[in-house]
Amino acid sequence: MKIRKSAVLSTVLVASPAVGFIIPTTCSPSFLQKLSPPLNSKKSATTLLHAKKSGPAKKKKTPANSSSSGGGGGFGSSTSNDDTSNKVRSVSGYTGSGTKPLRIAANTFDALRKKHGKDCTCDIYVRSPSNDAQICWFVGKVAREVDAEALVGTSVPSEMEAVLSQKRLILEYAKNQLRPQNLGGPYSKHLELWMAPGDSEMDAVQNKVSFIKVDGSTKDLSEGFSVSDVGYNPEIYVGDEIKDGGLRVLRDEEGVPVKAAYDINQ
Repeated sequence: MKIRKSAVLSTVLVASPAVGFIIPTTCSPSFLQKLSPPLNSKKSATTLLHAKKSGPAKKKKTPANSSSSGGGGGFGSSTSNDDTSNKVRSVSGYTGSGTKPLRIAANTFDALRKKHGKDCTCDIYVRSPSNDAQICWFVGKVAREVDAEALVGTSVPSEMEAVLSQKRLILEYAKNQLRPQNLGGPYSKHLELWMAPGDSEMDAVQNKVSFIKVDGSTKDLSEGFSVSDVGYNPEIYVGDEIKDGGLRVLRDEEGVPVKAAYDINQ
């Protein structure tokens, strides 16, 4: 097994007898610690998204916003203009207007992940049936606030709500920036979102986990839900991944692996 690290993502090239080709995949920190010294964590997805400290807010502040952004929830960034009445991270396209929501989502994810670890996280995949009916592309991770005492809203978000509230943001990023070759243009119609357990990339590659399809709309978000209680960490390709693509796995229409499970060492 060959380990390749980057400042942002830890990538493992896995020789997969089940699928017959080498699959680049990101691994959880705990997995990498068993294989090699810890990565330099000075850079993150937030850094690559050019997150900067913002100056005085240009928009009129509301009490809900001022109390939630800098409160004990650890979000810390004054750039967020989410409040308890805002249930969706809306974007009007990926150029320019999508950058700020993506940065806010990444900042929020970092804070939640630091507090709760993988227990608050789920992995996200996107599939384009018009491109390939079975290939699911790993596009990042979603985190949610699980501490009822630290909520901005009034109800603890479910995993489904965490994804639905950021669905547009995730899909815009996936099809326009991450993998337009397979998810953008003519392949962008009827894109599907799928969830997997947090930090389960290696199990996904070894066909050990099934996925759950994300169904529903923002109308299904609970009354007490706040988008400030969820975040999104986008997958970022580096090196050859930009051309060849990163982690992708095969699943059937029900999200079940199409081949038998196996171990890397087999």
